[in-house]
Amino acid sequence: MIQTYPTTLSFDDVLLVPKFSNISSRSEVSISSDLSDKQFKLPIISSPMDTVTSSAMLVAMHEAGGFGIVHRYNSIKEQSLLVDEARSHGASMVSAAVGVGEDLKERTKSLVSAGVFSLCVDVAHGHHSNVEAALKKIKDSFGESVVVIAGNVATAEAALDLEDWGADAIRIGVGGGSICSTRIQTGHGIPTFHSVRVCADRLKKATIIADGGIRNAGDIVKSLAAGADFVMLGSLLAGTTETPGDTFVNSEGERYKVYRGMASREAQIAWRGHASSLEGVSTTVPYKGSTSDVLADLAQNVKSGLSYSGAQTIKQLRSVSTFVRQTQSGQKESFTHILTK
Repeated sequence: MIQTYPTTLSFDDVLLVPKFSNISSRSEVSISSDLSDKQFKLPIISSPMDTVTSSAMLVAMHEAGGFGIVHRYNSIKEQSLLVDEARSHGASMVSAAVGVGEDLKERTKSLVSAGVFSLCVDVAHGHHSNVEAALKKIKDSFGESVVVIAGNVATAEAALDLEDWGADAIRIGVGGGSICSTRIQTGHGIPTFHSVRVCADRLKKATIIADGGIRNAGDIVKSLAAGADFVMLGSLLAGTTETPGDTFVNSEGERYKVYRGMASREAQIAWRGHASSLEGVSTTVPYKGSTSDVLADLAQNVKSGLSYSGAQTIKQLRSVSTFVRQTQSGQKESFTHILTK
């Protein structure tokens, strides 16, 4: 018997239908979003990658109105010191990533003592018994005093399980990141837009974080309209001043910084001293300037996106938004094409 396969859609497959608007200025639009009992004026989280979020990025994200999740690819002491440093520079809302290994109890205790408001159980395949056990340990230790983020998952079934296991927020998206090769190496994954859509229809209370495949402000707007409360960014922030690592200058005077997936060979060797299963790549990206400038541009464009739907808040956007599917020709038309032959 021939099986019928369901169709999934990515960000480029859909567009939002413009609606009547009486919004005269972007200043009338709020893109604030809630995580548990905390409100953030910017629905953006920096990814816990060692070439994206260290102490400087934590501070920059806090100052812009979002927050960052400091990466876990270091010792417990080193990670806790990054939290201390960020908080000493005014970043009161800091999250930290943890794994599911033997150091979970010691690492979480140290990070909470350092002052994080949130812990992120950070694994590639979040629908796993190890994640269930880790969430139970964290909740048993800290109760509701710490906001717990978990992921990544791609299906409503998985998201509902994480919610039942105690996750306050869930990272939705598997294999969509710009330097992630999970779908190629393992054959598994679902487009992030589709995953967010189906999870938003089923989740009861957990906050949804769209993670992976977000390349521009339009993708952020589509994520929020589809049901995400926040988006997590890696590549859009990579190359900014506040990302870890040196800035390199090529022979033509152009500046670059390293950006790598945490399952890349380079990241694994730097962390463990050896590489095993590879589901990411390492590259360089052009230097982008300050994180604050990048985030300010994104925020203004996202607000413009809401205004095109006549929405003053993210909640209103969800209630009034209508998606249409576009053809391949429509996708070509959507991008600037004056130089396209």
